[in-house]
Amino acid sequence: MPMAVLSNFLIYCVINAFTPGPGNILALNTVTNYGYKKGKPLFFGIFAGYYVVQILCAIFVYGVNSLLPNVMEVMKYIGAAYILWLALHIVFSNPEMPIHIVFSKPSTENAEQSASFLKGFMLQFVNVKIYMFGVTALTGYVVGYMSSFPALLFFELVIATIGTIVTCTWIGLGVLIQKFYLRHFRVINIILALTLLECIWGMLR
Repeated sequence: MPMAVLSNFLIYCVINAFTPGPGNILALNTVTNYGYKKGKPLFFGIFAGYYVVQILCAIFVYGVNSLLPNVMEVMKYIGAAYILWLALHIVFSNPEMPIHIVFSKPSTENAEQSASFLKGFMLQFVNVKIYMFGVTALTGYVVGYMSSFPALLFFELVIATIGTIVTCTWIGLGVLIQKFYLRHFRVINIILALTLLECIWGMLR
């Protein structure tokens, strides 16, 4: 894999992982309402679910590439369209929505129920963002150079690890990130969107 392609792959992964998604927001909401200690089961559930979903994405892409190799070229363009949508979504996103979620009041459930491992784990199975994340990264940057299952699995585990590190960052620094983002959201959004457009160029050229 050329270094330029690998760089675009990593840039895409970091930007996609850092944008507010269900896992990041739920983790931040939980640590805000219940603290790190009580929220740990949910955090580990989010991490475990992330890895399992990315393994499923590797199996899916490997299966499609093996049975219908011509479909990969089409999926690459679908992935590019998704990244374009993500870039536009970032530019026009409402910066106040994550803050509203973060500072929502705790529910009447006790902390053990609200911050359970199963809740975090199952969230990832309905988190469309990380499915698109995993499939797009492989079809757009990896399959054209490496198509063996071990290689695809390796890159999906890299994606899951980046996602886990980012979620940990949201847990530890999420409120500070949100405050900084609110002050400079327009400039940050434009920079992120332009960077994603460069990733599309790297994917299609």
